Amino acid sequence: MLSEGPLRLTPMPAAASLFSHHFLLAMPGMADPNFTGVVVYVAEHSDKGALGLVINRTMDIDLGSLLQRIDLDLAPGPLAASPIFSGGPVQTDRGFVLHHPVGAWSSTVAVADDLGLTSSRDILEAVARGEGPARLLVALGYAGWGPGQLEDEISRNAWLTLPADLSLIFDTPAEQRLARAFGLLGIDPVLLSPAAGHA
Repeated sequence: MLSEGPLRLTPMPAAASLFSHHFLLAMPGMADPNFTGVVVYVAEHSDKGALGLVINRTMDIDLGSLLQRIDLDLAPGPLAASPIFSGGPVQTDRGFVLHHPVGAWSSTVAVADDLGLTSSRDILEAVARGEGPARLLVALGYAGWGPGQLEDEISRNAWLTLPADLSLIFDTPAEQRLARAFGLLGIDPVLLSPAAGHA
């Protein structure tokens, strides 16, 4: 699950991180079934590639059950019933916690001023003790792109982008996140064509 090793993300200058702390919205013509109908939170984007988490595709396991699998007990309640997300097709046995506030954990990267991404077990130990971050999203696996790959996909109309919104991540039910994200852009996804147009 969550590793003790460091999360290999490094803060990048704003100019090199055009899509960091942004959402990617899959266009209707998305050919890759791993990303059909998803909203991805991009934690890092640089000339070395990009890393993100799918934030609207839940798994058949909740936080309480996940913690039990790694020998941690969480009292029954709304937090224990929180869904675990399928963060993407890469390293699906590795856990990531996207959380607010950033806090001080063993392996955390501050992906925005008030948002952290942690891959170390200590954050879940704190959650089990009732001392974890106020808001969190737990995912298994992540979405990754090689150098230039994400830019190419965006240029081919595979994704729409918009700045990240914490209320969409933490306060919007998972099944409503794609529609709400399109709504933030003023777009009705029903009206989008799956075919890209070129003049």
